[in-house]
Amino acid sequence: MPFALEARDLVKRYPGVLAVDGVSFGVPDGVCFGLLGPNGAGKTTTVEIIEGVTPATSGEVLYRGEPAGSRFREETGIQFQATALQDYITVRETLDMFRKLYDRRADLDAVIDACSLGDLLDRDNRKLSGGQRQRLFLAVALVNRPRIVFLDEPTTGLDPQARRNFWDLVKRIRKEGTTIILTTHYMDEAQVLCDEIAIMDHGRIIAQGTPDELLRSRYPGLIIEVPQKDVIDDLAALEHRVLDEAGVVEIVASDVSKALADLGPAVRTLNHIKIRQPTLEDLFLDLTGHSLRP
Repeated sequence: MPFALEARDLVKRYPGVLAVDGVSFGVPDGVCFGLLGPNGAGKTTTVEIIEGVTPATSGEVLYRGEPAGSRFREETGIQFQATALQDYITVRETLDMFRKLYDRRADLDAVIDACSLGDLLDRDNRKLSGGQRQRLFLAVALVNRPRIVFLDEPTTGLDPQARRNFWDLVKRIRKEGTTIILTTHYMDEAQVLCDEIAIMDHGRIIAQGTPDELLRSRYPGLIIEVPQKDVIDDLAALEHRVLDEAGVVEIVASDVSKALADLGPAVRTLNHIKIRQPTLEDLFLDLTGHSLRP
């Protein structure tokens, strides 16, 4: 059975820059697939090639086993990083305007309900808050009953409450069988929403799998955090890494009891330690580095 969506050996060259360097992956029906990476990793360019917004230098995009064409465009919804809304019209008028652009049309009341827009239908687009605008953008992406929806960093700039609300909307859409392609800088968001992720860096995919698979392969246990100021002896015998910017020593321990026993003589006190599960943020920083990129 073919993937719902497949990228094969995508390459994008700009003068002096290889933005996408042979990216390939497949997305099954009904999953949320996350594409993650630091600034400049090539993820947005990759998504824009798949969407048909940017032409590839080489490679191909397949939709249900065939080259992506008019059927793909008709059955796809896109929520861009930034979208300009028409001024001086209401939320309902906006949805109706975009819906009429398609032959394939969703039930507008169902879209309004799914995106919790019922109380905003008569509000001018200019009067919407950030979270309300994102819900409207998502609704615009759903007006053609898409089988695949692209969400490009949809919660950037939202407050925690608005982000959680948006997550609930995405879960609801996915539960109804819609395939979702998500790009995000928020690792907690990817861990909550994504069935599978691919991490990109320097134009290539450097890791791919389910969040649990990737974490288990990288971290055979829990992480013990010790404030660097409490360390009084060399920890070279322990598996650890020092995060200078945070002043923390992190020890990956498959046997926490043994690690604590070994750690005891080397630290001033154990009162300030933290023991936690590894997260996608740990994995992301390990694979792509801690340095800030332009």
